[in-house]
Amino acid sequence: MVGPKDDHLWISTFLEAQAADLGASRNTLLAYGRDLKDFAGWVARKGAEFNNLTQEQIEAYLVACDAEGLSRATRARRLSAIRQLYRFAFEEGWRRDNPAIQIRGPARSKALPKTLEVIEVDRLLDAARSSGRTPFDRLRNTCLMELLYATGMRVSELVSLPVAAARGDPRMLLVAGKGGKERMVPLSPPAREALAAWLKARDGAEAEAEAEGRPASRFLFPSRGKAGHLTRQRFFLLIKEFAVSGGVAPEKVTPHTLRHAFATHLLANGADLRAIQALLGHADIATTEIYTHVLDARLSELVLDHHPLSRSKTSSERD
Repeated sequence: MVGPKDDHLWISTFLEAQAADLGASRNTLLAYGRDLKDFAGWVARKGAEFNNLTQEQIEAYLVACDAEGLSRATRARRLSAIRQLYRFAFEEGWRRDNPAIQIRGPARSKALPKTLEVIEVDRLLDAARSSGRTPFDRLRNTCLMELLYATGMRVSELVSLPVAAARGDPRMLLVAGKGGKERMVPLSPPAREALAAWLKARDGAEAEAEAEGRPASRFLFPSRGKAGHLTRQRFFLLIKEFAVSGGVAPEKVTPHTLRHAFATHLLANGADLRAIQALLGHADIATTEIYTHVLDARLSELVLDHHPLSRSKTSSERD
Protein backbone atom coordinates (compact mmCIF):
# COMPACT_ATOMS: atom_id res chain seq x y z
CA MET A 1 0.00 0.00 0.00
CA VAL A 2 1.35 3.41 -0.99
CA GLY A 3 1.04 6.14 1.62
CA PRO A 4 -0.36 9.64 1.03
CA LYS A 5 1.82 11.72 -1.28
CA ASP A 6 1.44 14.85 0.81
CA ASP A 7 3.11 14.96 4.24
CA HIS A 8 0.18 16.87 5.75
CA LEU A 9 -2.12 14.04 4.64
CA TRP A 10 0.14 11.67 6.54
CA ILE A 11 -0.41 13.78 9.65
CA SER A 12 -4.16 14.20 9.26
CA THR A 13 -4.70 10.49 8.57
CA PHE A 14 -2.54 9.55 11.55
CA LEU A 15 -4.44 11.93 13.86
CA GLU A 16 -7.81 10.62 12.67
CA ALA A 17 -6.69 7.08 13.47
CA GLN A 18 -5.45 8.12 16.91
CA ALA A 19 -8.84 9.65 17.67
CA ALA A 20 -10.92 6.81 16.23
CA ASP A 21 -8.92 3.75 17.26
CA LEU A 22 -7.25 4.81 20.50
CA GLY A 23 -9.63 7.49 21.76
CA ALA A 24 -6.82 10.04 22.07
CA SER A 25 -7.90 13.22 23.85
CA ARG A 26 -8.20 16.55 22.07
CA ASN A 27 -5.15 17.90 23.92
CA THR A 28 -3.08 14.89 22.86
CA LEU A 29 -4.13 15.30 19.23
CA LEU A 30 -3.33 19.02 19.30
CA ALA A 31 0.13 18.30 20.73
CA TYR A 32 0.83 15.64 18.08
CA GLY A 33 -0.39 18.02 15.39
CA ARG A 34 1.83 20.90 16.49
CA ASP A 35 4.93 18.75 16.77
CA LEU A 36 4.42 16.96 13.46
CA LYS A 37 3.63 20.22 11.65
CA ASP A 38 7.00 21.62 12.80
CA PHE A 39 8.69 18.40 11.69
CA ALA A 40 6.97 18.55 8.29
CA GLY A 41 8.16 22.12 7.82
CA TRP A 42 11.76 21.13 8.50
CA VAL A 43 11.50 18.13 6.16
CA ALA A 44 10.10 20.34 3.38
CA ARG A 45 12.94 22.85 3.77
CA LYS A 46 15.38 19.99 3.30
CA GLY A 47 13.64 18.96 0.07
CA ALA A 48 12.60 15.60 1.51
CA GLU A 49 9.32 13.83 2.24
CA PHE A 50 8.03 11.55 4.98
CA ASN A 51 7.92 8.56 2.64
CA ASN A 52 11.66 8.62 1.92
CA LEU A 53 13.11 10.09 5.10
CA THR A 54 16.05 8.26 6.70
CA GLN A 55 17.02 7.71 10.32
CA GLU A 56 19.97 10.08 9.88
CA GLN A 57 17.66 12.86 8.66
CA ILE A 58 15.32 12.42 11.64
CA GLU A 59 18.34 12.58 13.96
CA ALA A 60 19.44 15.75 12.15
CA TYR A 61 16.05 17.29 12.89
CA LEU A 62 16.46 16.51 16.59
CA VAL A 63 19.92 18.11 16.52
CA ALA A 64 18.35 21.20 14.93
CA CYS A 65 15.74 21.29 17.73
CA ASP A 66 18.56 21.17 20.27
CA ALA A 67 20.33 24.01 18.47
CA GLU A 68 17.13 26.08 18.74
CA GLY A 69 17.40 25.77 22.50
CA LEU A 70 14.34 23.56 22.93
CA SER A 71 14.17 21.76 26.26
CA ARG A 72 14.85 18.06 26.63
CA ALA A 73 11.20 17.49 27.45
CA THR A 74 10.09 19.21 24.24
CA ARG A 75 12.60 17.28 22.12
CA ALA A 76 11.56 14.00 23.72
CA ARG A 77 7.90 14.79 23.06
CA ARG A 78 8.61 15.59 19.39
CA LEU A 79 10.53 12.36 18.94
CA SER A 80 7.65 10.48 20.52
CA ALA A 81 5.24 12.01 17.98
CA ILE A 82 7.57 11.08 15.10
CA ARG A 83 7.90 7.52 16.41
CA GLN A 84 4.13 7.16 16.65
CA LEU A 85 3.71 8.48 13.11
CA TYR A 86 6.23 6.08 11.60
CA ARG A 87 4.94 3.12 13.59
CA PHE A 88 1.49 3.88 12.18
CA ALA A 89 2.94 4.24 8.66
CA PHE A 90 4.74 0.89 8.97
CA GLU A 91 1.61 -0.87 10.24
CA GLU A 92 -0.45 0.65 7.43
CA GLY A 93 2.08 -0.47 4.84
CA TRP A 94 3.00 3.05 3.77
CA ARG A 95 6.65 2.19 4.39
CA ARG A 96 8.49 -1.11 4.48
CA ASP A 97 10.72 0.11 7.30
CA ASN A 98 10.50 2.33 10.36
CA PRO A 99 13.34 4.88 10.32
CA ALA A 100 12.54 6.17 13.81
CA ILE A 101 12.45 2.88 15.71
CA GLN A 102 16.12 2.86 16.80
CA ILE A 103 16.50 6.55 17.62
CA ARG A 104 17.19 7.20 21.28
CA GLY A 105 15.69 10.35 22.68
CA PRO A 106 17.25 12.85 25.07
CA ALA A 107 17.11 11.69 28.66
CA ARG A 108 14.50 13.60 30.56
CA SER A 109 15.55 15.31 33.74
CA LYS A 110 14.02 13.69 36.79
CA ALA A 111 12.94 16.81 38.62
CA LEU A 112 11.03 15.97 41.75
CA PRO A 113 7.51 17.37 41.95
CA LYS A 114 7.03 20.36 44.23
CA THR A 115 4.94 19.68 47.28
CA LEU A 116 3.75 21.46 50.42
CA GLU A 117 4.19 20.95 54.14
CA VAL A 118 1.14 19.99 56.18
CA ILE A 119 1.14 23.38 57.90
CA GLU A 120 1.11 25.12 54.51
CA VAL A 121 -1.90 23.07 53.41
CA ASP A 122 -3.64 24.00 56.67
CA ARG A 123 -3.03 27.68 55.92
CA LEU A 124 -4.48 27.30 52.42
CA LEU A 125 -7.57 25.58 53.80
CA ASP A 126 -8.03 28.30 56.41
CA ALA A 127 -7.61 30.98 53.74
CA ALA A 128 -10.24 29.34 51.53
CA ARG A 129 -12.76 29.43 54.37
CA SER A 130 -12.37 33.20 54.70
CA SER A 131 -11.77 34.15 51.04
CA GLY A 132 -14.63 35.32 48.87
CA ARG A 133 -16.92 38.31 48.54
CA THR A 134 -19.99 36.47 49.84
CA PRO A 135 -20.78 33.54 52.15
CA PHE A 136 -21.75 31.63 48.99
CA ASP A 137 -18.27 32.12 47.51
CA ARG A 138 -16.61 31.12 50.76
CA LEU A 139 -18.59 27.88 50.95
CA ARG A 140 -17.63 27.05 47.36
CA ASN A 141 -13.95 27.85 47.98
CA THR A 142 -13.90 25.72 51.12
CA CYS A 143 -15.48 22.79 49.30
CA LEU A 144 -13.05 23.06 46.38
CA MET A 145 -9.99 22.98 48.61
CA GLU A 146 -11.24 20.30 50.98
CA LEU A 147 -12.14 18.00 48.09
CA LEU A 148 -8.84 18.62 46.30
CA TYR A 149 -6.67 17.82 49.31
CA ALA A 150 -8.85 14.94 50.53
CA THR A 151 -8.88 13.11 47.20
CA GLY A 152 -5.79 14.14 45.21
CA MET A 153 -7.97 14.75 42.14
CA ARG A 154 -6.61 16.47 39.07
CA VAL A 155 -8.00 19.99 38.80
CA SER A 156 -9.85 19.11 35.57
CA GLU A 157 -11.55 16.23 37.42
CA LEU A 158 -12.49 18.48 40.33
CA VAL A 159 -14.03 21.41 38.47
CA SER A 160 -16.04 19.15 36.13
CA LEU A 161 -17.53 16.91 38.82
CA PRO A 162 -21.22 16.20 38.16
CA VAL A 163 -23.47 17.15 41.03
CA ALA A 164 -25.06 13.69 40.88
CA ALA A 165 -21.79 12.20 42.17
CA ALA A 166 -22.08 14.23 45.37
CA ARG A 167 -25.66 13.40 46.34
CA GLY A 168 -26.59 11.41 49.44
CA ASP A 169 -23.70 12.35 51.77
CA PRO A 170 -21.25 10.02 50.01
CA ARG A 171 -18.26 8.45 51.74
CA MET A 172 -16.61 8.11 48.34
CA LEU A 173 -16.78 9.94 45.02
CA LEU A 174 -16.77 8.38 41.57
CA VAL A 175 -14.27 10.30 39.45
CA ALA A 176 -13.88 10.15 35.66
CA GLY A 177 -10.16 10.41 34.96
CA LYS A 178 -7.91 10.40 31.92
CA GLY A 179 -9.13 8.32 29.02
CA GLY A 180 -12.56 8.04 30.61
CA LYS A 181 -11.24 5.66 33.28
CA GLU A 182 -13.28 5.80 36.47
CA ARG A 183 -12.02 5.40 40.02
CA MET A 184 -13.38 5.77 43.54
CA VAL A 185 -11.80 8.25 45.97
CA PRO A 186 -12.69 8.43 49.68
CA LEU A 187 -13.80 11.63 51.38
CA SER A 188 -12.47 12.80 54.73
CA PRO A 189 -14.94 14.04 57.37
CA PRO A 190 -13.96 17.71 56.77
CA ALA A 191 -14.47 17.22 53.02
CA ARG A 192 -17.88 15.64 53.56
CA GLU A 193 -18.89 18.50 55.86
CA ALA A 194 -17.74 21.12 53.34
CA LEU A 195 -19.50 19.27 50.53
CA ALA A 196 -22.81 19.12 52.42
CA ALA A 197 -22.67 22.85 53.22
CA TRP A 198 -21.84 23.74 49.62
CA LEU A 199 -24.57 21.52 48.19
CA LYS A 200 -27.18 23.24 50.33
CA ALA A 201 -26.06 26.70 49.15
CA ARG A 202 -25.62 25.58 45.53
CA ASP A 203 -29.05 23.95 45.32
CA GLY A 204 -30.66 27.09 46.72
CA ALA A 205 -29.00 29.23 44.08
CA GLU A 206 -29.96 26.75 41.34
CA ALA A 207 -33.59 26.80 42.48
CA GLU A 208 -33.63 30.59 42.18
CA ALA A 209 -32.09 30.36 38.71
CA GLU A 210 -34.72 27.86 37.57
CA ALA A 211 -37.46 30.14 38.91
CA GLU A 212 -36.07 32.82 36.61
CA GLY A 213 -36.22 30.48 33.63
CA ARG A 214 -32.57 29.44 33.51
CA PRO A 215 -31.77 25.74 33.08
CA ALA A 216 -30.34 23.77 35.99
CA SER A 217 -26.65 22.88 35.88
CA ARG A 218 -25.46 19.28 36.05
CA PHE A 219 -22.12 20.31 37.58
CA LEU A 220 -21.19 20.51 41.24
CA PHE A 221 -19.42 23.83 40.64
CA PRO A 222 -21.60 25.52 38.00
CA SER A 223 -20.65 28.57 36.00
CA ARG A 224 -22.34 30.68 33.36
CA GLY A 225 -19.31 30.32 31.09
CA LYS A 226 -19.12 28.19 27.97
CA ALA A 227 -17.91 25.10 29.82
CA GLY A 228 -20.85 25.23 32.21
CA HIS A 229 -18.59 24.75 35.22
CA LEU A 230 -15.78 26.55 37.01
CA THR A 231 -12.74 26.56 34.74
CA ARG A 232 -9.25 25.33 35.55
CA GLN A 233 -7.92 28.82 34.87
CA ARG A 234 -10.31 30.40 37.36
CA PHE A 235 -9.43 27.87 40.04
CA PHE A 236 -5.72 28.46 39.38
CA LEU A 237 -6.24 32.16 40.15
CA LEU A 238 -8.31 31.32 43.22
CA ILE A 239 -5.63 29.10 44.73
CA LYS A 240 -3.04 31.84 44.23
CA GLU A 241 -5.33 34.18 46.16
CA PHE A 242 -5.56 31.63 48.98
CA ALA A 243 -1.76 31.40 49.05
CA VAL A 244 -1.35 35.15 49.42
CA SER A 245 -4.06 35.31 52.07
CA GLY A 246 -2.64 32.35 53.97
CA GLY A 247 0.96 33.50 53.95
CA VAL A 248 2.20 30.73 51.68
CA ALA A 249 4.61 31.58 48.86
CA PRO A 250 2.35 31.83 45.75
CA GLU A 251 5.04 30.42 43.47
CA LYS A 252 4.87 27.15 45.45
CA VAL A 253 1.13 26.75 45.09
CA THR A 254 -0.81 25.35 42.15
CA PRO A 255 -3.71 22.90 42.03
CA HIS A 256 -1.19 20.20 41.11
CA THR A 257 1.00 20.83 44.16
CA LEU A 258 -2.06 19.98 46.29
CA ARG A 259 -2.26 16.67 44.40
CA HIS A 260 1.44 16.10 45.12
CA ALA A 261 0.89 17.03 48.79
CA PHE A 262 -1.96 14.53 49.02
CA ALA A 263 0.26 11.71 47.77
CA THR A 264 3.38 12.69 49.71
CA HIS A 265 1.53 13.11 53.02
CA LEU A 266 -0.20 9.74 52.57
CA LEU A 267 3.12 8.03 51.88
CA ALA A 268 4.78 9.74 54.85
CA ASN A 269 2.04 8.34 57.08
CA GLY A 270 2.49 4.78 55.91
CA ALA A 271 0.05 4.42 53.02
CA ASP A 272 0.74 1.63 50.52
CA LEU A 273 2.16 2.76 47.18
CA ARG A 274 -0.35 0.66 45.22
CA ALA A 275 -3.22 2.28 47.12
CA ILE A 276 -1.87 5.74 46.30
CA GLN A 277 -1.55 4.70 42.65
CA ALA A 278 -5.23 3.73 42.60
CA LEU A 279 -6.32 6.93 44.34
CA LEU A 280 -4.35 9.13 41.93
CA GLY A 281 -5.51 7.21 38.85
CA HIS A 282 -1.97 6.47 37.64
CA ALA A 283 -1.84 3.81 34.94
CA ASP A 284 1.76 2.90 35.80
CA ILE A 285 3.17 2.37 39.31
CA ALA A 286 6.41 3.97 38.10
CA THR A 287 4.60 7.31 37.95
CA THR A 288 3.58 6.96 41.59
CA GLU A 289 7.07 5.89 42.70
CA ILE A 290 8.32 9.45 42.19
CA TYR A 291 6.74 10.25 45.57
CA THR A 292 9.11 7.84 47.31
CA HIS A 293 11.96 9.99 45.97
CA VAL A 294 10.22 13.14 47.21
CA LEU A 295 9.92 11.59 50.65
CA ASP A 296 13.55 10.43 50.63
CA ALA A 297 14.68 13.94 49.68
CA ARG A 298 12.63 15.51 52.49
CA LEU A 299 13.95 13.03 55.06
CA SER A 300 17.53 13.67 53.93
CA GLU A 301 16.98 17.41 54.24
CA LEU A 302 15.51 16.90 57.70
CA VAL A 303 18.57 14.98 58.86
CA LEU A 304 21.01 17.49 57.35
CA ASP A 305 19.20 20.41 58.94
CA HIS A 306 18.56 19.01 62.41
CA HIS A 307 20.92 16.13 63.25
CA PRO A 308 23.74 17.42 65.47
CA LEU A 309 26.41 15.32 63.73
CA SER A 310 25.51 16.82 60.34
CA ARG A 311 26.56 20.34 61.36
CA SER A 312 30.14 21.52 61.35
CA LYS A 313 31.48 21.90 64.87
CA THR A 314 32.69 25.29 66.02
CA SER A 315 36.22 25.68 67.34
CA SER A 316 34.93 25.79 70.94
CA GLU A 317 33.00 22.55 70.39
CA ARG A 318 36.10 20.88 68.98
CA ASP A 319 38.15 21.98 71.98
